[in-house]
Amino acid sequence: MSAKTAEDHFGLLADIGEISALLSDSPDLQGFLDRCVVMVANHLTAQVCSIYLYDEDTRMLTLRATHGLSKAAVGQIRLAIGEGLVGKALKELRPICVAHASDHPDFKYFPEAGEEPYDAFLGVPIQRGVEKIGILVVQRHARDRFNNVEVMAMRALTSQLATAIETARTLLQMAVPAEVAAPVPPPPRVVQRSFFVNGNAASPGYACGPSIQFMRHPVERMLQLSREHEGSGGSSDDAMLDRAIAATLGQLVEMQEALGRKLPEVASLIFEAHMMMLKDRSFVGAMRERMHKGESAVRAVAEVATQYIGIFEASSHDYVREKARDVEDLALRMLTNLNGGDSGVGSDWRGRIVIARELLPSDILKITLADVAGIILVGGGLTSHISILVRSLSIPMIVADELLLAGVADGDKVLLDADAGNAYVNPTRDVIVRFEERDRLRDKAILHGAAMRDETRMKDGTRVRLLANINLLSELDMALDLKAEGIGLYRTEFPFLIRQALPSEEEQCKVYTRLLTRMGDREVTIRTLDAGGDKMMDYLNDGAEPNPALGLRSTRLLLRHRDIFDQQLRAILRAGTGRERLRIMFPMICSLDEFRQAKGIAEECIEALAAETGDGVTRPEIGMMVELPSVVDLADAFAREADFFSIGTNDFIQYMLGVDRANARVFEYYCPHHPAVLRGLKRVVDAAKHRKIECSVCGEMAHDVRYVPFFLGIGIRCLSVDPHYLPEVQQCVLGWTEESAAAYAASLLAENVISDIEKRLLDKAPV
Repeated sequence: MSAKTAEDHFGLLADIGEISALLSDSPDLQGFLDRCVVMVANHLTAQVCSIYLYDEDTRMLTLRATHGLSKAAVGQIRLAIGEGLVGKALKELRPICVAHASDHPDFKYFPEAGEEPYDAFLGVPIQRGVEKIGILVVQRHARDRFNNVEVMAMRALTSQLATAIETARTLLQMAVPAEVAAPVPPPPRVVQRSFFVNGNAASPGYACGPSIQFMRHPVERMLQLSREHEGSGGSSDDAMLDRAIAATLGQLVEMQEALGRKLPEVASLIFEAHMMMLKDRSFVGAMRERMHKGESAVRAVAEVATQYIGIFEASSHDYVREKARDVEDLALRMLTNLNGGDSGVGSDWRGRIVIARELLPSDILKITLADVAGIILVGGGLTSHISILVRSLSIPMIVADELLLAGVADGDKVLLDADAGNAYVNPTRDVIVRFEERDRLRDKAILHGAAMRDETRMKDGTRVRLLANINLLSELDMALDLKAEGIGLYRTEFPFLIRQALPSEEEQCKVYTRLLTRMGDREVTIRTLDAGGDKMMDYLNDGAEPNPALGLRSTRLLLRHRDIFDQQLRAILRAGTGRERLRIMFPMICSLDEFRQAKGIAEECIEALAAETGDGVTRPEIGMMVELPSVVDLADAFAREADFFSIGTNDFIQYMLGVDRANARVFEYYCPHHPAVLRGLKRVVDAAKHRKIECSVCGEMAHDVRYVPFFLGIGIRCLSVDPHYLPEVQQCVLGWTEESAAAYAASLLAENVISDIEKRLLDKAPV
């Protein structure tokens, strides 16, 4: 296969629509697997493609689908881990590619397979993080051995299919659900007609609309609905169920396409588990069996869904328990369609204020598709990535501990003032009018402030660059409208966090290509995956850590999982080929050894890509986040090896002061203007200036106008902030000179007591 043909294949592999069609058009789960092997064989121009699924209880691999081998071998060929080339690939968790399989010492012959003519072998493990799912195998005639580019294509395909295949495996291996006890109904709601709640702002904005409770476990609502629609089952209900299944499947496909248009970087098949359930003959068959015994279609759906939820929630595996949520959502959609589009379970969320006890990134994306007006998180912790994601989507949100909110009835009017962190339940007309007027004036002020200057200069003409922090591609329009001079921080973790499986190299490459193309010749800094801590990925969760903030996270996580690191770096490098102003930044670097190791891996990826494509690969600048106290004393040594620094003040403060910034009980100790923090920042900036490398600030201190003059005074000439802060930061910079800012910074650095620094922060005024 030529390089150009390989690129064509890559484009097809990344087409979510093709995989979605596999799910929607397959008659059942086995049909889905059968169609998968045909699709992969066509993409790789292979005569044979087979899927082997792994059973962790028996520790055996079983052939479950094949194109090109004898169909009689399906279900009959079984191998242990390490047995044969297939078992070897799973044991070593790496692709096995050989030109003459029959000559390999690990080859195992199965006469019933009929594979003798196909000696060229390529087997790639199917994984979902640390979970072993199976092996995807392609075979050809020996003269047509697989090359390195085809191995890359096969790995990309396997990554994209992993979650769907894993879901199919789970459902196929499930026993017929046993009866489980109905859940204990929740206590009756105490409806409060009118009250005020003060919470904490998580994402600014104003919203007013009817409320809706986001229930994590709506089983009782399903059963209640089914009781309201009791009736005799039979053939008419069979037809109703068929129509509901078809309508539900169509809705899922439409929602998936809408998500792809709205948020291209997270356009994974987040509804694929739902689609797989609809293809599961056991799941739908159990409903039909109940209907034929006299239950209504509505009650059959509710009862079977309840049983499956109980089975999934009883699992010892996180990734299996997570499927209970998919069953809940799917069942509610089916009930809605059985009831003519009005299930009474809150399916229409447009313009509503969502009240929730818990939210995951995937929940936020589903809520976003519904065009909600705002969110109130009740009594739950707010992780930083949820907060960032909600702000990026411009959804007003507050976090409140007031449990009375859990008793708000669906449809009660709620006014959300997410700037101040307040919520008004059933507000008076006077309150609504006052806030609508305030919101109108604020929007006018924002439009006025958006008249940004093309360049930002201090009062004496000193140049300061203002860049944007970006989490989602949808934020680029605002950044460009507000004349950001580039992207100082592109956070890459959200496509990883909201998915049930790793985004493939090709999927990542498409996102980075869109980012760089949109920014043209402006500077773009891409931060490698910053996961772990409060940004956990279920598929990489190999055990809870006692203190995740100090555990396996960020760059140390990537160094442990080289395959993830390599794929991301390759995707960035491929997207950046031919672009002069791309920069790569490693987060949470704590030692020179770690930085050199990460930088060395980037060099290996550059060399490998050059060898594979035969073309030159643009070498981007490589820098690091300054977030750990260990960097301060070694700042000069780091500045000799890094192309640039970017100070992440959020973690810098957290680790400098030993304060968990996500812990409300100690938040008062999280102090950006602590003397040690300010002096540590200055030492880092001094080292960068001494070695003549750029040092920017991209943490939350960069947009706080209390601290902007301090940064200017210690020599920072580049600030990177969330786009909507750009006008305010520019106005602040315009009011200072180098001399006045330096004098002001010196006055803060001279203080040893926090309270004395606070007085100066309050008293400061531009000179």
